[in-house]
Amino acid sequence: MQIKIKTINIEMTDAISSYVEEKLQSLEKFAIPHDEENPLLYVEIGKTTNHHQSGDIFRAEVSMTVRGKQFRAVSKKDDLYAAIDDMRAELMRELTSYKTKERSLARRGAGMIKNLLRFGREK
Repeated sequence: MQIKIKTINIEMTDAISSYVEEKLQSLEKFAIPHDEENPLLYVEIGKTTNHHQSGDIFRAEVSMTVRGKQFRAVSKKDDLYAAIDDMRAELMRELTSYKTKERSLARRGAGMIKNLLRFGREK
């Protein structure tokens, strides 16, 4: 999995970079790519504005492409690390939801075929 990180209104440190990579590497098991495809994540983190001192001023956004499908998650919090954690949780929820929908669609189709083979043509 390839991760590209962009910062806005903050300075990129090794701690921030390693924290983002550590959190998002665990999502690789949810995103099942094709054989030759390498999932690509664009991460944007930073402050919404420079003049605010309190409130939800930190923003974390991720955009992920797997099998031609685009997934996106955005989070705004008062702490940068909390925003990154929330962004990861939202992206994981989207990936599992899509995976469940895809699996249930295949199972529904398989069930229809099984009924056709067992009982003949449906009416």
